[in-house]
Amino acid sequence: EIFDKMVRADGIILASPVYFGSATPQIMALINRAGYISIAKGRVFENKVGGALVVARRAGHNFTFAQLLFFFLIQGMIVPGSTYWNIAFGRDKGDVMKDEEGLRTARNFAKKMVWLIKKIKGLG
Repeated sequence: EIFDKMVRADGIILASPVYFGSATPQIMALINRAGYISIAKGRVFENKVGGALVVARRAGHNFTFAQLLFFFLIQGMIVPGSTYWNIAFGRDKGDVMKDEEGLRTARNFAKKMVWLIKKIKGLG
């Protein structure tokens, strides 16, 4: 069901908190399964727009961000940039909402993603 939604989507955003310097086991399972199925079905994610968002308490965000980006790149997807890495910091529920730079970066990323999808689809 999730794979089919990914195939139908114009863009894919993967997000994960950092668990011991890595993405969650659940998101890694999704990446591994969806990635292999995509390749087996003729690279169905190729030329889709994709990007990642990561939340960390303190560290490990760069490794986790890279893990998620590698999925998009090996699938032949197009990844828009932002004003910084799409990372926010927080420990407790709601803390991320206090990370002004992280939120600003995420908003900018979202705008770039929408812009790129529209360009690719010939809508903008």
